[in-house]
Parts: sequence; C-alpha cells; structure tokens
Amino acid sequence: MMYKTIVEGTTKVLVPVPPQDAAFPPSAAPVFYNPEMELNRDINVAVTAAFVKRLLSRKELLREEIRYVDAFSASGIRGLRIAGEVGIHATMNDWNSDAFETIKENIKINGLEERTLATRKNANVLLHEQKFHIVDIDPFGTPSPFLDAASASVKNLLSVTATDTAPLCGAHLRAGIRKYAAVPLNTEYHSEMGLRVLLGACARELAKHEKGMLPLISHVTRHYVRTYLKVLPGTKHTDKTLESMGFSIHCPTCGFRGSVYGLAVHIKNDCPVCGSFTQIAGPLWLGPFRERAFCDEVISELEVHPLNTKDKAKKLITFCRDELDIPMFYDQHVICKELGVSATGIETLIEALKAHGFEASRTHFSGTSFRTNAPITEIKKIIRALSE
Repeated sequence: MMYKTIVEGTTKVLVPVPPQDAAFPPSAAPVFYNPEMELNRDINVAVTAAFVKRLLSRKELLREEIRYVDAFSASGIRGLRIAGEVGIHATMNDWNSDAFETIKENIKINGLEERTLATRKNANVLLHEQKFHIVDIDPFGTPSPFLDAASASVKNLLSVTATDTAPLCGAHLRAGIRKYAAVPLNTEYHSEMGLRVLLGACARELAKHEKGMLPLISHVTRHYVRTYLKVLPGTKHTDKTLESMGFSIHCPTCGFRGSVYGLAVHIKNDCPVCGSFTQIAGPLWLGPFRERAFCDEVISELEVHPLNTKDKAKKLITFCRDELDIPMFYDQHVICKELGVSATGIETLIEALKAHGFEASRTHFSGTSFRTNAPITEIKKIIRALSE
C-alpha cells in the first residue's frame, strides 16, 4: 500500500493511497482514512478547544492533565489534531497492527511524542481499563457496542459519531431496534429521528453509570450523525436527564406529530387531528440537542483555527444554534406535494408563520426543513395562502 502526506489544520499525517479502482471502498484499505470527514474533524477541534477552555476555568482541574482518547484512530489524524491544535494529551488507539504502526509514525512526523500515546487494544477493553476526561468514539458503522464502555470511562465530554444512518433513521427498522433498543420511523424527518434515537441511546447508557448528559452540539451531515455530550455525574443529574426521554407520535395521513415524555407512558392510537391510526417512535431524546451559548463559543474557535472547512463549519453550527427546541421538523416540499401547490422560498414561509403569531425557524438538516409550534392545520392554511 502506497502512502501520501495530507494536511488538515496544522497537522500532517501519512494516509494510504487507495487503488485507482472505483469498486475499492476506502474502508477496505489497511489504514482507513476518509477525506469526507474533514468537516467532522474540523468541528471536533473547535468543539474540543471550546470545551477545554470551560474545563480549565474550573480550578479543581488545574491540578491534573486533561486526557483525550480516540478509541478508533486508524491513521491517528483525529487524536493528532487534538494534541497539536488543542494542546492536550491524546491517546490514539486502534486494534489493527498497520494502523498502530501508522499512528506511531504520524506522532513522530508531528513531533508530539510527549503529548500523545499510541495503544493497540480492543476499544472496549481500553475504555473499561482507563478513565479519560474526553472520550471520542468514531467507529466505522454503529457506535452501539461501545457506548457502555465509553460511558464508564468518560469524565467530562463524550463525543460520538454514528455512520449507520439506515438503522438509526428507520430505513432498516429491525436493525435499528436491535442496535439501539428503540423503534425509529422512516419519515420525512428521518435524519432528526436518527439523531434523537442516538441521543436517547447515549442517555440510557450513561444512566447505567449514574451519569447524566447535556448535549452541547449535535448535527447530521450527509452520511453520519455526530454529537458532543457534557457528562454530568450523580443520580440527580441522571434522573433529570431521563426526564427528556420519551416517544414521538406521527400521523402518516395528515402529517401531525407530537411528543410524549416518559419511559412508561400511555399513548392514544388515534390522531387528534384526523382520527387516523398513528405511529409511535422511541424511546428517544426529546430535549434540546445543542446549547446556544456553547455554539457561540465554538464559532469563536472556528474563527481562530486554520481550517479548510471553516466557512461550512460556521454555517452549520450557526444553523444548529438558531433552531427552535421543538422536536421533529417539517419538510416544506412534502407538505406542498400533498396540497398540490408550489413551494415558496423557505424564508418566505418562516416569515409568514411568524406573522401569524407562531414561532418558526430553519434547521440544519436540509434547505427545505423548518420548525414551528404551529399546528399542522395552520401550517397547511399558510402554505395554501402563500401559493395563491
């Protein structure tokens, strides 16, 4: 396998050059490297830097070194960027022997021997053996088999990527149920469904270890879901966290959706709008999936770091910050198709909803998605009026 040197941020790494064969997937390389995830890693640098500043403002942490672990390092690029660009100790782990050797070589290239450690262990073994302030799990596929160990290990920040969007979003229903112990629905807002199923799984795993969570930033981008969770130790925080768990109601006939909080709830079968039989998704996370103030801190970090995807990252985090805290967005084009009318610009619809006294915002999920507290009947009336 041939290697080449690439640069992300201020970090140089050797990565494999895959064969010039369209049928050869990047995941089949001896050392996996996905250039499509640079945006993910750029945001990770900014989020981690912002979080570390918060940690350092707490005097009790000044006496100990902040430790970060990337449990699935491959080339080591994620952990190397944290060590070099954020300036904290990073452990980079991978079970693959080729990846382990590549990580050690990339540590030398960046001169980070004193601030890093390369390990070759099963990720669950490493996370059960050691505690880390920041635990980052970004496996190829589902993070589900590693959430328990990550929850046991983490002290302050749990960062999770899931690339198995089909099970999370309901496209592969039975796989989603098996992996996340939740029923996802494949609706027009399937991307948000996947995010909330993942957040719900994280909340329940952390709860086993008497830890609560506060989502600082979460986003769905192309083929993956990514979330950053502030960990809150203690039973009071754990119980408070579980109050944000519940079920989502969806009416496939009229488009009504609603939320029912709790893990043991009674839900009526009939849609309150049209009387049709409703569908239920969950248990999943119904609380906010980001903290506005922290989004501003991350945007500030994006400004000062040399990042190739700076503009895209700022736009994404800004959209996340400005979304309303109302579960399950609407898709303008889906409603327009049902009504048989043409869609206006999304901003025109947002302003019309606000003019009628409702809250409304765009979302980061897609250019045609929006959130509002308006009932579905009112949304349809406003869309019809705009098309006339």
